[in-house]
Amino acid sequence: MKRKFEIHTSQMICVICGLVSFLQIGCQEQAKLTGKSLPEIKFEKLVYDFGEVGPSAKQTGQFKFTNAGETLLKITKVARCCGIVTKLDKMEYAPGESGTLEVEWNSGPRESTMTRQVVVHSNDPNTPAINLTIKAKVVLQIDWEPKRLKLFLDEDNAGCPKITISSIDNRPFSITGFKSTADCVTADYDPKVEATKFVLEPKIDTEKLQKNLKGRINISLNHPQGNAAIVLYSVVPKYTVNPRMLIIFNAEPDKPIVRKISVLNNYGKDFEIGSVSSKNGIVAVKILEKKKIRNGYQLEVAITPPAAEGKTRFTDLFSVSIKGGEKLPIRCNGYYTKRKAKAKTQESTLEKPSQSD
Repeated sequence: MKRKFEIHTSQMICVICGLVSFLQIGCQEQAKLTGKSLPEIKFEKLVYDFGEVGPSAKQTGQFKFTNAGETLLKITKVARCCGIVTKLDKMEYAPGESGTLEVEWNSGPRESTMTRQVVVHSNDPNTPAINLTIKAKVVLQIDWEPKRLKLFLDEDNAGCPKITISSIDNRPFSITGFKSTADCVTADYDPKVEATKFVLEPKIDTEKLQKNLKGRINISLNHPQGNAAIVLYSVVPKYTVNPRMLIIFNAEPDKPIVRKISVLNNYGKDFEIGSVSSKNGIVAVKILEKKKIRNGYQLEVAITPPAAEGKTRFTDLFSVSIKGGEKLPIRCNGYYTKRKAKAKTQESTLEKPSQSD
């Protein structure tokens, strides 16, 4: 009986092993079949490098791909950065079918290096989103100097130098336009003249310049590889006030707070302080002390916050007046103290009767 039992047991073990092996093989075959029945998107390349391109021109490139799977590939969405346009012939591709994603963008007028991303979403479960990269270097065939101007209000013609524009590839071009912020800077030119180099003599309107301390000059050209020369300018102001913004914490209504403000003349000229006043009349402000320092003054100013009236903060704009000159703005932001609210809470807690009473 024992022998028969042993034979029976060994047979059962063999049967079980066979069933397990069969199931494993079945699962593997099923996995293979499942893998073959999936769509698969494959791109020839994930990075398209345009290399060196000219300015202000439409650039076009292509990303080629194939459905390497065994079922229908569906492209659901193409996400792209701003300035990039994409085109697809269709959104669905049969197994083995190829397609092309076309990308378009416009190169800017300045010399720069561009990198942009395009993301292709599809029903490929292994790669539902593929990142594609577009790269390019915008190269100009014109050059100009200077590219930035630092101007001074106390110098003749604001100390503005000449602007030289040259053709790098020796291709003749013309100047077709000259425009600056608020027409602070102008220059004479003849759009009919062609040359490989121009030297412009800018003319500064000092009165307009004082109101526009920062700006740009756009010089239009008809060179095919560079249609604009952009020059930025900044002006050294007559006066500098520091700080330009006062922030007051733990302010209390009608309780003055003292702050120090320095006013300097950037050209080393003597001047006198007139007064300090509030533009909106929200904050009361007055000069307590005026101390002469190098190129200017240091002021000790008393700032009195207004009544809170349930508010947690206040803002105002006041200015320091220069005698016979301009007004220098200073912004003031204040935040009321929360101590009173805490005190009221403590008082209410003391007044509340205890359970023992």
